[in-house]
Parts: sequence; structure tokens; C-alpha cells
Amino acid sequence: MEMRVATFALSDQMISAALRTQSIMANEQIEESSGVKSEDFAGYGSDTQSVVNLQVSVTRAQTYIDAATQADSKVEVMYSAVGSITTLITNLRTQLSAATTGSSTSTASLISSAQDMLSEMGSLLNTQYDGEYVFSGAKTTTAPVDLTSFDSGTGSLSTADTSYYQGDSETASVRVADDQTVDYGVTADNSAFEQVMRVLKYIANSTSLSSSDITSALDIAGTALDATSVVQSKLSNAASQIEDASSQQTDYKNYASTLGSDLTSVDVAAVTAQLSTYQAQLTASYSAISKIQSMSLASYLK
Repeated sequence: MEMRVATFALSDQMISAALRTQSIMANEQIEESSGVKSEDFAGYGSDTQSVVNLQVSVTRAQTYIDAATQADSKVEVMYSAVGSITTLITNLRTQLSAATTGSSTSTASLISSAQDMLSEMGSLLNTQYDGEYVFSGAKTTTAPVDLTSFDSGTGSLSTADTSYYQGDSETASVRVADDQTVDYGVTADNSAFEQVMRVLKYIANSTSLSSSDITSALDIAGTALDATSVVQSKLSNAASQIEDASSQQTDYKNYASTLGSDLTSVDVAAVTAQLSTYQAQLTASYSAISKIQSMSLASYLK
């Protein structure tokens, strides 16, 4: 049945309105299924730059969190190794104290123990984490301690000797925020460790020890123990700073993620309700269009 000229304009307007409603419904159906307002940045309009900035912020925060987590794990390993060194020094001081009596048996036991302790000290300073040596400075693929040439001759109790050290002078640090870097590195030539290595080398390679030697070694060991405690405190403080920074970055990441989600996400329940309304509206529109197109003077006069 042909449409009357008089009803064409009205019918055309209603069809256009129905098509617009269909287009809106199609977009909202996509939003309903995806849970977001748009599948690309172009669909966010004036919020596009804010969405981009927030996503960059979230990615950057996660990068800092990952770096902090890695560094914190390394610090834990270093702290544990230094704790073992503290125990070693304590045992050394105990044996040195016992040897002050001048007993040949205690002196022989001290020399034998020092040989084992020197090897153990080397192993502790060659501690690795994730395949890297933690006390080598920036030379993480090089074992920091080599006893091959160091463990020859007694050396001197009064002269520092770091000839065992194979690393460099760089100390590890980690960036945990745009404006914060935490230094946590400790190298195997640190004076606390050097003093222990010096004493152990002297005792381990001696055939006999005088009372003055034992007294000097005991004094140096005591100083080394205090210095090692300082190293542990530094590591503990670094771990605290790293963990605090990581916590702050996590809070910021969650905040930025929430803001980003508010800008990009849709209320699925609300969209579903709107779709129901548009569906009813569309059904009514097509019904009305159908009636208009079927109207004629003959049918009106019947």
C-alpha cells in the first residue's frame, strides 16, 4: 500500500527518530556487555586526557611497586647473611677469649676454627639472590670474595686488607617514587667485614699466637661486631623505607585505578534499565510508523 504525500514528512521524522534510538541502543548494548563506556579513547570525549593520565599513573606506580618488591627481597637476603656474620664474629670472640688463657689446646682449636670461619665468611659474602651477588656492588655477576690469593700468609692485624674483594665501589639503590631513591647496598669490602677477614686470615695462617696477638684480634673482632650491627641497622632502615614507599605506591595505584574506573566504567544496572526503556520506545515508534504508513482517505472514511 502506498503512503500518502501528506503523511510522508511525519513518517520520515519518526523513522529517523527510531533509527537514532536503535543506534543508541546498539552503543548501550556494547557498554552493557563490556562494562566500559568505550572500547577506545575516542569514546571518552573530554575525559580522554584524564583517562590516559590515570592509566599512565597506574602503570608507573606498579613499576615502582615491582622495583621495591625486588629490592626488599634482596635486602632481606643481605640482612640474613649479615646476621650469620654476626653469629660468626660472636663465636670467634668466644674462642679468642678462651685462648687468652694461653692454653695450647685452646690456641690450636682457635687456629683450626679460624680456617673454617674464613671459608664460611667467604661463602656468606658471596651470597646470591636471583642469580646475582648481593655484596659485589654493581658487578653483580662477579663473586665479591676470592680467597685464592688472600688466604696465603698471615698478613697484619694492624693493616687493612681488602685484596680478597673483586667487586666495585658502587652501592645498590632503588627508585621507589618520582622523588625518592633508597640506598641499601653494602659491599664485601665494608670495614665491618674487612676487619673480620683480616683477623681470620691472620689466625688461620698462624702456627702459634702470642697473648698480644690474641688481645689485638679480640679488640678488632669487638670493633667488627659493633660495625656489623651498624650495617644491619642500615639494612633494616632501608627495608623500612622501601616497604613504606611500596605501601604508598599501592595506595596511590588503587586510588588512581578507582578514578580511572569511574571515568571509563558504566553502571550496568542503569544501562540495562535504559535499554528496556528504549526497547519499549522503539516498539511504540515502529507501531506508530506502521499505522501512519497504512493510512489513506478510503480507510479513514470506512
